[in-house]
Amino acid sequence: MAAPAATSLVPRAPLAPRPRPRPAAASPSGHAFPGRGRSGIRLRYTPAGPSPVGTAVGSSPSVPSPSPDFGQGIVDALGGVEIYSAATGEPVLFRDLWDQNEGMAVVALLRHFGCPCCWELASVLRDTKDRFDSAGVKLIAVGVGTPAKARILAERLPFPLEYLYADPERKAYDLLGLYFGVGRTFFNPASVKVFSRFDSLKEAVKNYTIEATPDDRAGVLQQGGMFVFKGKELLYARKDEGTGDHAPLDDVLNICCKVPVA
Repeated sequence: MAAPAATSLVPRAPLAPRPRPRPAAASPSGHAFPGRGRSGIRLRYTPAGPSPVGTAVGSSPSVPSPSPDFGQGIVDALGGVEIYSAATGEPVLFRDLWDQNEGMAVVALLRHFGCPCCWELASVLRDTKDRFDSAGVKLIAVGVGTPAKARILAERLPFPLEYLYADPERKAYDLLGLYFGVGRTFFNPASVKVFSRFDSLKEAVKNYTIEATPDDRAGVLQQGGMFVFKGKELLYARKDEGTGDHAPLDDVLNICCKVPVA
């Protein structure tokens, strides 16, 4: 019997056709970052040694210290991705969102602006913003859809527009290898966690409207993730396993508070 294939922390096997395949992104040294389906980077987790700080207990693993092969390359590749400001509708590069030398940023990639679970996550991030600010950490929330869709969430939730960005073509999601597909969206066991947060979800969606859903309905099959950066160093990475399977906020705050901020 053949030995089973080794698994990666972030295997990607889309269950639905994806539009416009693109080649893998290249690092400054010319090496392509591997991906599946559309282009993406695989973040690998090696369980050898002590458990890393920030690993989510009872949920999918986090990657507080990625392989040196990825560290600089991820941010350099991500830095060239163009997304759109919800406040102005203008394009902006990821590299311009935080100080690439010593600045710290929490980057939350929501599923899409019409996802009720993402309204809940956005409300939690909004209510935690003062703690990020006091630690000198910039909050950046990105969602799938147009700036107009982002403004619907921002106005009705509400959420501060200046920290909200739109990625209608899911470029950042592809590069980071976040999950996509019918199975992940509707049938993944990790999604049952949302029922333990029913009160929080109910409060977040009291002004909800389905109008915030992307016009490109393929976008509703996208899953999100959470990342913490210090300059060009990736400190924490976690992919949502299913709808509503968000990174534990305590893990994120733990990383932000433990790393000195310039």
